[in-house]
Amino acid sequence: MAAPPLLFLRDVKLTFGATPLLTAASLSVGFGDRITLVGRNGSGKSTLLKIAGGEIEADGGEIFVQPGATVRYLPQEPDLSAYASTLAYVEAGLGPGDDPYRATYLLECLGLTGTETPASLSGGEARRAALARVLAPEPDILLLDEPTNHLDLPAIEWLEGELKSLRSALVLISHDRRFLQNLSRTTVWLDRGITRTLGRGFLHFEAWRDQVFEEEERDQQKLDKKIQAEEHWMRYGVTARRKRNVRRVDLLADLRRAKREHRGPTGAVKLAASEADTSSKLVAEAKRVSKRFGDRSIVEDFSIRIGRGDRVGIVGPNGAGKTTLLKLLTGELEPDAGTIRRGETLDMQVLDQRRASLDPAWTLSEALTDGKGDSVVINGQSKHVIGYMKDFLFSPEQARTPIGALSGGERGRVMLARALAKPSNLLVLDEPTNDLDLETLDLLEELLSDYTGTVLLVSHDRDFLDRVATSVIMSEGDGHWTEYAGGYSDMVAQRGAGVAARALAAAEAKPAPATSRPAERAETRAKLTFKDKHALETLPKTIAALEAKIAAERKRLDDPGLYGRDPAAFEKAVAALGKLAEDLAAAEEEWLRLEMLREELGG
Repeated sequence: MAAPPLLFLRDVKLTFGATPLLTAASLSVGFGDRITLVGRNGSGKSTLLKIAGGEIEADGGEIFVQPGATVRYLPQEPDLSAYASTLAYVEAGLGPGDDPYRATYLLECLGLTGTETPASLSGGEARRAALARVLAPEPDILLLDEPTNHLDLPAIEWLEGELKSLRSALVLISHDRRFLQNLSRTTVWLDRGITRTLGRGFLHFEAWRDQVFEEEERDQQKLDKKIQAEEHWMRYGVTARRKRNVRRVDLLADLRRAKREHRGPTGAVKLAASEADTSSKLVAEAKRVSKRFGDRSIVEDFSIRIGRGDRVGIVGPNGAGKTTLLKLLTGELEPDAGTIRRGETLDMQVLDQRRASLDPAWTLSEALTDGKGDSVVINGQSKHVIGYMKDFLFSPEQARTPIGALSGGERGRVMLARALAKPSNLLVLDEPTNDLDLETLDLLEELLSDYTGTVLLVSHDRDFLDRVATSVIMSEGDGHWTEYAGGYSDMVAQRGAGVAARALAAAEAKPAPATSRPAERAETRAKLTFKDKHALETLPKTIAALEAKIAAERKRLDDPGLYGRDPAAFEKAVAALGKLAEDLAAAEEEWLRLEMLREELGG
């Protein structure tokens, strides 16, 4: 019998105003689970995660957390204002017995020193500090809401490795397909207030979702036919006994009620780009271009030729100069050396990552029409702004909503709507995938595939780059950039390493810090000590004994009535299981370290 879950939610309900957001949402998290929670923007994913993390209360349903189980929740917008520094914020999340060294280690891995004051942090830096805070205690359950937002490729790939190494159960919300594919083993789909569970990872989700929609459509067609048959009987059927007639009338009423109450799938965003006249064959040609800011070289001796119809991705760690390179290619910045020739008849539209062109005081209607009337012109066709809003999943009631009151995902859709409404033959997209749901990303990918113009794209989304880019410009460090044919995976295959791999290699080349533990310095010794040899011989037996004890404790916890009979014994067993798991992990790591050292020293 399987061990009881650490946390479960059953038939959770929550209503905002008159609109039910969650009607029958369930979630079960066991030891070591890897769960992704998926659904459209606005479906209630973050709300369900907050309920699981104890951040908000549900209107109804059953919620249970195993006594003694530790849960950490990563919010989308962390608040550090009550702390003097990022290190103080992270350390405040540690529990009794947690290793304080991990707070410093994780902050360094995420590019922070620990001395930063919260008031000086950008949104991305605050998010990195929040990640360090939830990871440091190595809790039983990690609830992560968009953990890759504002992270660059090295940080995303580092985070993947860190999460894979943890024994914590994970529940993830993310728009990063590759991240979900690499980490998830179970998929929970929140759709129209209810959850469905697939016992496989995200890689299999989209095919399953489409199958569910097809079955649902067939069921609705059967319902329509049944209603038609009953209505025909009502009009033309031979009168039978009164009781039988009443039963048929009630049946028809029930069928009509089911038809009314059925909520179909949420509509899809309808994306269509207004295309200008075809640009010249040459879009941009850079020859030996260089750009410096002070003593720092951002672009050094770079050359490239971009033709009509190319889709060029630009990748690299934060601070490498991706946006600067983009501005050089588009003419917003001039180079210090070298030349850039641009094509004739270029009509450029820009989607910037900071949504800087959106005035928060605008209403949604004004943002889409630039305050000029109530119509939008798409490919020469005039369309009322309300209809255009519906194409991007906005309701008519939101027409007068200020931009500043919209969510991040909604502002992302507004930027897309504005950029695609204006004629262009060159689209410049700086982090276009931020805050967009998976279905909108699918449609954006399809639109870019069909777009006859040229696309310049800065993104940290590996899957999006693979699907869209025809070539990738990669930061090699010190202002040097190289173009590779194909998407991100093709670039990695050609280089033999990705962004994260290069960053890690640089870090490994640095001397070990003074705080390194004796176990980390032991690898520099010339030979194994007697203690090391003895440990190599005895650790396998220790590991086997720990595994046997863990199996015994799990067998005790398999008893469904244990908690009811003896709560103290149940809590003791849970605590013992956690301690044994920690001891096993430490023993396995020590054996692996010594075995690698033995092989390095030639046996």
